[in-house]
Amino acid sequence: MNGRIHLKNMLFYGYHGDLAEENRLGQRFIVDLILTLDIAEVAQTDALESTVDYVRVHEVCRQLVEGERVRMIETLAARIAERLLADFGRLSAVEVLVKKPSVPMKGVLDYVAVETSRTRQSV
Repeated sequence: MNGRIHLKNMLFYGYHGDLAEENRLGQRFIVDLILTLDIAEVAQTDALESTVDYVRVHEVCRQLVEGERVRMIETLAARIAERLLADFGRLSAVEVLVKKPSVPMKGVLDYVAVETSRTRQSV
């Protein structure tokens, strides 16, 4: 029985970007996740050990966004997806959306975002 866990609008502060100002000042990044896994066992046991602990998932995302600097949010999104699949064996697929709301450009927009997905078979 497949299920999907959604974590939406996780807000972190990081120093990612191609411009020196972004690396010096930092900015907010918003991360959305959809985690796919078999939920048959947890539906029967009602036990945390039978699923993915989304508190730990949030912590992995926080470490990656607030940790090592990258120039492109594409890189950040890929690292999040790959790390989650590596750390959580119950996951069969991960979808990651990284939003960058403070884009240093002329013009008005809500955010720029990159979305990627990985399956256990693709890693």
